[in-house]
Amino acid sequence: MVLYSITGCVELGYLGYMAMNELKRLLLLLVFFNRCFIEAQTSQAQGSNKPMKTSVQSRPYVVNIGSILTFDSMIGKVAKTALKVAVEDVNSDPMVLNGTKLKLTIHDSNFSGFLSIMEALQFMENESVALIGPESSVLAHMISHVVSELQVPLLSFTATDPTLSSLEYPFFIRTTNSDLFQMAAIADIIEYYEWRQIVVIYIDDDHGRNGITSLADQLAGKRCKISYKSPIKPNATREEIQNVLLQIAFIESRVLVVHTYADSGLDILEIAHNLGMIGSGYVWIATDWVSTAIDVSSPLPEKSIAAIQGVITLRSYIKDSELKRNFVSKWRNSTKLGLSTYSLYAYDTIWLIARALEAFFDNGGNVSFSKYPNMGRFLNLDSLSIFNGGKMLLENILHLKMNGTTGPIEFTSDKNLVFPAFEVINVIGTGFRRVGYWSNSSRLSISPPETVTQSSSSKRLDNVIWPGETLKKPRGWVFPQNGKQLKIGVPNRVSFEEFVEQVNGSDSYQGYCIDVFTSAINLLPYPVPYKFYSYGDGHKNPKNTDLVSSIKDGVYDAAVGDIAIITNHTRMADFTQPFIESGLVVVTPVRRLNSGTWAFLKPFSTKLWCITGIFFLVVGIVIWILEHRKNDEFRGTPKQQVVTTLWFSFSTLFFSHKQNMMSTLARIVLLLWLFVVLIISSSYTANLTSILTVQKLSSPIEGIDSLIKSKDPIGYQQSSFVRNYLVEELGILESRLVPLNLPQDYEKALKDGPDNGGVVAVVDERPYIELFLSTRCQFSIVGQEFTKNGWGFAFPRDSDLAVDISTAILKLSENGELQRIHDKWLLRSACSSQGSKYSVDQLEVKSFKGLFFIIGLACLLALFIYFVLIIHQYIKHKPGPSESTGRSLRSGRLQTFISFVDEKEESVKARSMKRVKEASSCRRNGDDVAVNGY
Repeated sequence: MVLYSITGCVELGYLGYMAMNELKRLLLLLVFFNRCFIEAQTSQAQGSNKPMKTSVQSRPYVVNIGSILTFDSMIGKVAKTALKVAVEDVNSDPMVLNGTKLKLTIHDSNFSGFLSIMEALQFMENESVALIGPESSVLAHMISHVVSELQVPLLSFTATDPTLSSLEYPFFIRTTNSDLFQMAAIADIIEYYEWRQIVVIYIDDDHGRNGITSLADQLAGKRCKISYKSPIKPNATREEIQNVLLQIAFIESRVLVVHTYADSGLDILEIAHNLGMIGSGYVWIATDWVSTAIDVSSPLPEKSIAAIQGVITLRSYIKDSELKRNFVSKWRNSTKLGLSTYSLYAYDTIWLIARALEAFFDNGGNVSFSKYPNMGRFLNLDSLSIFNGGKMLLENILHLKMNGTTGPIEFTSDKNLVFPAFEVINVIGTGFRRVGYWSNSSRLSISPPETVTQSSSSKRLDNVIWPGETLKKPRGWVFPQNGKQLKIGVPNRVSFEEFVEQVNGSDSYQGYCIDVFTSAINLLPYPVPYKFYSYGDGHKNPKNTDLVSSIKDGVYDAAVGDIAIITNHTRMADFTQPFIESGLVVVTPVRRLNSGTWAFLKPFSTKLWCITGIFFLVVGIVIWILEHRKNDEFRGTPKQQVVTTLWFSFSTLFFSHKQNMMSTLARIVLLLWLFVVLIISSSYTANLTSILTVQKLSSPIEGIDSLIKSKDPIGYQQSSFVRNYLVEELGILESRLVPLNLPQDYEKALKDGPDNGGVVAVVDERPYIELFLSTRCQFSIVGQEFTKNGWGFAFPRDSDLAVDISTAILKLSENGELQRIHDKWLLRSACSSQGSKYSVDQLEVKSFKGLFFIIGLACLLALFIYFVLIIHQYIKHKPGPSESTGRSLRSGRLQTFISFVDEKEESVKARSMKRVKEASSCRRNGDDVAVNGY
């Protein structure tokens, strides 16, 4: 037999246990020779037209299935029982396989990779149509090469390595959830609790490495990362595990993810517990091996229970169903072991094979194997054979849809189960409590995946009891316990030293920024060792951009000083909450102005004066139109009517008009107009008072817009970002910019002016300018602040300390300490606030746009109603034909209408009454003549 032949050869060549890499080389050598022989045999058969020997059986009475388990492992114990129960159920069901029985053979690998390969080859001798197992992803990688060559489907409910789904292993089928989804769930948990860096502990094999690679990929999309990897070799001793954990104890991250096997994972947590690492401040997240250990081996030993308190772990979510309840009942009657989710997956794997075989036979499939008689020349492999229907059976498995104890079973295009879902479990006492769920569609939720809707609660996880029996979420990191101090860069300024200044003859610093930082550090609930390091040559101000860049390069751990939070800086580092508002302003020399001869015209802009005058005329004309037919005061010669209208219009400005309104429409228009006049006159009076009483300062530069239009030189603080902003963002020529270093340079350049080698204005950040103006009242800020930013402390990207410092700065602002520090260093005289208070703005049209709209609309509506009434009166009282004789028809009608409009309303009514009387008199005369004739 091939098993004994190969075993003998290996025992002669290799004594004892082979290393895993050597097993892989042996397997690849086996596959290589096998492929070579197949090609040779195929060529020979085609040349001689002799068919290869095959064994064919259309629908056999028994179908062989093999399984490779580790009987002494936690999963192996329960899987063995589940597989046997499943085979019994399949064979006892007459509706399945139409009389064909499944024969399951289970071999014990005994934790040996070599034996697993040998057992897989032995199953090939027995003409097995499918293999189940192995438990380890490492062995699954190697055996997948064998089954791919011999075309036998390999189904595993425990090998969760994501790379097994690749095209390299076409005959491998995973009947449980891939670690790809388990790592996605862990990444979502880490993001939910806002941790940025984690430490991973994993078994150093294909299962551990590839799982952690998937976790790193998931974290990368959430701005999180693995800061430290701690691999543990397979079969590591407790001493070796302890050495690994001691290294982790000196790392600042306190979020630890453990990805290993259930048998060895408990040893890791027990040793960590002995080292004091399962306590307050730590976060332990484990893959589903912890839930497996609790399910299978409960109750655990006391030392294991103490080691897993507060741990967060995952367990495959399986919805309750009748199939599941029936299996649970059978399980309790079959074994005293605890029920694990892997038991359910093992049970469903047998049923999956049975349903696929049923479809295989229904589609005409035959259980046949091809033999190669001359294979014996290569390591005595003459007993191996290829399953001719392997590809067909594989397709039937991948396209099968069925309901099992684990729920709907269906495969995606990449051979993963659909609807992957997990329970998020918090270990407490001797058991655990579910704090949430995770699924590929709904992500984290406190509701089961099938019940999650868009309107579900925004709460994603219930409260967790963390290690140390605390409900407060751990910060997730601490300063390492190796005595390392933070290396903080501080700009060595030569100007505006009130912000940052090095104390002469020492390494200490003082100033506004330093006091804010030290006060914030003192508010942190943990000690932060740090030391300031000077940055700059002491002859000119250093570039803060270069200082921030040095954090990115690892020269400093942080930077403290007058560092603006601008786009270029945030690309290189993270910043705290701003501790002072900033922004660019323009400061220029100013001179005092007197009110002037024409000061009374300044309250309104020219446009507002024009529009106001037009509305006075328009309202006067509208009132004249509405009153002309009724009011004698608005009648007379054309000259009298024009004078009356103008007098009435402008007299409303002083509410001195004497004309009485006879028309209701005119009264409404006049009432609204008087309200508008009241507002306009009040505003004029208030603004004129300001102009005549408030002292004004004048400057040829009114703000950044006029500064851009001018051609004069502009000053800026040397080494600041202002230069790049003015050139790149505002398009100012670089030749116009003059670098200035000290406040005295600012003062001299502004006094000299552009005609004497100075500058017309200086552009700088507001904190510097306010400090500069505090003792120099001959200068002032003009215009508005044209950028908005602030100053903050810089830290490396994704720094947790930056978040805590930001919180401390907010506390300083709330308790008034930040203002006290500001007043200590920056409070001076009130000169800095003069600029905006001395200028009084003219009133513009936009200030009264609503009023003008109301009065304009009222005039239009009044005219519309008036002309509707006029037309109605004209139709009713229009002159007779005798009154319009001698005129052409069209011109006569128009002149008649104009005359009617100009005519006083009383005259029209009197004429109409006269015509009515005349018509009545004529009718009476006609009646008398008729009577006399009769």
